[in-house]
Amino acid sequence: MTVTLFIQAVIISILCYLGALSTPWLFGLTGGWYTLSRPLVSGFLIGIILGDVTQGIIIGIAVQAVYIALVTPGGQMPADLNFVAYPAIALALLSHASTGVAVTLATTIGVIGTIVFNLFQVLNSYWNHRAEKAIHEGNERSFHFNTIWGPQLFNFVIRFTPSFLVIFFGAGFAKKLLSSMPQYLIDVMTYLGGALPALGIVMLLTVVIKKNYMLIFFLLGVVAVVFIKLNMIALAILAAAIAVIYFFAINKGNNPNASATGDHTDSNDEEEF
Repeated sequence: MTVTLFIQAVIISILCYLGALSTPWLFGLTGGWYTLSRPLVSGFLIGIILGDVTQGIIIGIAVQAVYIALVTPGGQMPADLNFVAYPAIALALLSHASTGVAVTLATTIGVIGTIVFNLFQVLNSYWNHRAEKAIHEGNERSFHFNTIWGPQLFNFVIRFTPSFLVIFFGAGFAKKLLSSMPQYLIDVMTYLGGALPALGIVMLLTVVIKKNYMLIFFLLGVVAVVFIKLNMIALAILAAAIAVIYFFAINKGNNPNASATGDHTDSNDEEEF
């Protein structure tokens, strides 16, 4: 069991490194940060590694909703999504935490992960100074090491090590901690974890919705899912139909030549008649 957990922790921690914002190997940000570090993707991968794909996806969806509107302007972030996606979801899955508790746990570890990211940003200046020195000396080999391999080795250490320690040693501790907590505290964490995804959706709506009347489309989607019980395929088809109708309606309203041409054609027809 320990050997299996060791291997699982190693694989998940390697994925944690590959999905980091500063890791370039998987097509830069496209394959790493914008794919591997999405909680929905990591939940699926962790579920495969730990042998519980269904629960991994369920937790990944719940955590993804919290950070669905997360942006990182200038490399700054309120929480490290990479640590949320891997050690946090893995720890929640190993400790058999409920979805609400898993979300609360993920947000906590995500804030801690920000410290690791900022540490990398600060200490990375060491490699920058060495690379600048290599340029002045004309040492191409030293320049490549200090711009690529040195920073990435350091990045691997500060990503892999905390993730591995949290997963390998923290799973049993988290399980015991959750089992020893009073029920009211578990309920508070569950309610808080249930509210955080709603907060993420609200943040997304404030970014996407430009005019207040567009909220009616969101409410229509809620009615379709909650009350009419449409599945995702039916909902997608309905949304596509509404989008097409809205698109042509807006374009027709913004094209005065269409009505003018229509009026002119009608008058010509009447004259000929």
